[in-house]
Amino acid sequence: MPPSAIQRALDQALQHHRAGRLQQAEQLYRQILTQQPDHPEALHLLGVLASQSGQHDTAVKLIRQAIALKPNFPTAHLNLGNTFKDLGRLDEAIAAYRQAIALKPNFPEALSNLGSALKDHGQVDAAITAYRQAITLKPNFPEAHNNLGSALKANDQLDDAIAAFRQAIALKPDFAAAHSNLAIALQDHGQFNAALAACRQALALQPNSPEAHNNFGIALRERGLLDDARAAFQQALTLQPDFPEAHCNLGLTLHDQGQLDAAIAAHRQALALQPNFPEAHNNLGQALKDQGELDAALAAYRQALALKPNFPEACRNLATILKEHGELEAARAAYHQAIALKPAFAEAHSDLALLLLWQGDFSAGFLEYEWRWKCPNFRPFYRSFPQPQWDGSPLAGRTILLHAEQGLGDTLQFCRYVPLVAAQGGRIILACQPELHRLLQNVPSLGFHQLLSRGQPLPTFDVHCPLLSLPHVLHTTLETIPCEVPYLRADPALVQHCHNKLAATCTDPTEPRVETRGQPTPVPAPNRRVKVGLAWAGLPTHPNDIHRSLTLAAFAPLAAVPNITFYSLQKGKRASDAADPPPGMHLVDLTPDLHDFADTAALIANLDLIISVDTSIVHLAGALAKPVWTLLPFLPDWRWLQDRPDSPWYPTMRLFRQQTQEQEPADWPAVLTQVAAALGQFASSAHGPSFHRDPRS
Repeated sequence: MPPSAIQRALDQALQHHRAGRLQQAEQLYRQILTQQPDHPEALHLLGVLASQSGQHDTAVKLIRQAIALKPNFPTAHLNLGNTFKDLGRLDEAIAAYRQAIALKPNFPEALSNLGSALKDHGQVDAAITAYRQAITLKPNFPEAHNNLGSALKANDQLDDAIAAFRQAIALKPDFAAAHSNLAIALQDHGQFNAALAACRQALALQPNSPEAHNNFGIALRERGLLDDARAAFQQALTLQPDFPEAHCNLGLTLHDQGQLDAAIAAHRQALALQPNFPEAHNNLGQALKDQGELDAALAAYRQALALKPNFPEACRNLATILKEHGELEAARAAYHQAIALKPAFAEAHSDLALLLLWQGDFSAGFLEYEWRWKCPNFRPFYRSFPQPQWDGSPLAGRTILLHAEQGLGDTLQFCRYVPLVAAQGGRIILACQPELHRLLQNVPSLGFHQLLSRGQPLPTFDVHCPLLSLPHVLHTTLETIPCEVPYLRADPALVQHCHNKLAATCTDPTEPRVETRGQPTPVPAPNRRVKVGLAWAGLPTHPNDIHRSLTLAAFAPLAAVPNITFYSLQKGKRASDAADPPPGMHLVDLTPDLHDFADTAALIANLDLIISVDTSIVHLAGALAKPVWTLLPFLPDWRWLQDRPDSPWYPTMRLFRQQTQEQEPADWPAVLTQVAAALGQFASSAHGPSFHRDPRS
């Protein structure tokens, strides 16, 4: 075959190849090679065709033969790099792309593909540089703009990523992948409606694209539209059953819906398809953790990090499991590693804060705790003001707004700081939850000048501060906690009114009138019944409620202690349990008369002892200086610290802790047996235990 005929055959083969007629193209390439076995272009193009057909090893062999015959062949080096990238051999792919660029410096396609390999290799900054060089050489290069957007997004440069995706779409309006990528970037930026619109545009362009349905599901899940997200992921899997990312995202959605078994199965299916999938290992760990399989979760996180050492989310999750295993220093190191990898990782900072505070390192802990406002779960509590947040400097006559955040117990605990702020010489506006307004209104000694319920119009003020930021602003350490009690008091009229109601529940009508000045009520003499308040459950929406709340039936050991009248302090969904107390328990339920915390404080003032799980009740009792026994899970909230039987926040509090993490969340027999024994001693003692030791010892 003369050279001119070979060239015509090559041109015809290329036409077939570009038109997708691969069989015809292959026949012509092989005819050429039969006539001229050392034809570099035919070897190269046959290698490209083999790569497109999934025969990557054959492709490498053919393209290398072409390069051996024609070393200065930049396009062959480019396609060799593409084949290596498809094989996951990134180092070899990067070397091939660099060789192509060395032979042809103005080669935008090679620069763009080099960027993709660098990004997959974890060299995101180098990838961004390569993409920008490609765009400089070829400004109207939509694929390079799209790839640049992906790298910028991976680098948390969301504004620039969104601009890059939009530029790709401007150059190529029907670029479905760019629309889909734009949707994910907009979602991460919090522009949820725009993200959904971009997803819908991608689907309009490619209705049978599993990737578009997968990304649509991601956007729907972020909006909380879980049923729709689940349907989108399932549609992606209908189109492409072997789509590991869609299986993984379906698992996340099932997890959100509380279907842990199905979520675990979905993540395992993703891993069956792609064993070296670090995100799927991480997400499997999350589901296993919530299923209570901590050892399996730990193994999943470690496998994720073995595959992807620079994986901050897996580092954070590993730290959480290590903390639950009691390996606190290892957990602390893992949190620091997550932050080193992702300095603005708010959730890791916030988790580290809780660990530091739990360990009693208040200086570092309260500083890290300021990151809470950047965490999604704190967004509902965040209040944005044009006025600056107070930095602790003297107020010198300025007006400061102190505002409640989070739960009622948090407000009860941290309103103790109001007098310290008042000492700075300012005028204080205190904004609290409506349930606390009447209680706090009766305590002008706190030092506020105006008390508002949250939601009421705010007057003019100069600076503001959330209540839980005050320990940081005022440099609180374990030794300097303002622990003088009582700092709250019940309304004397309400106390007397409640006392009259309680009189009928006592066996001895000559019982002395309860003391109402806010001092600890002495333990009663044995000739009358001891009055004990009980609360057994917190809000079900609390993230740790499964570990902290009990059933009233769990308090059955207390029913065996003689000479006790129990009073329900339980409000909310579990209040109805009071109608069916354990056998032998004399339980009086006056909670229908408790309309807010002022009423609850009056009832507590009439009682001798409060026994409760970790709810706002224990904070109220502690702030009123009442003897209060708090029942804690093995891993309690940070404020109760480690191991101590007392609290530096409340001198009249005693802590009863689960001693082993092997105990089931709802199984507290050892704790309640200990409480029952202590209650027997309390009831039989003429003076009761001393609650006035130094709580910081």
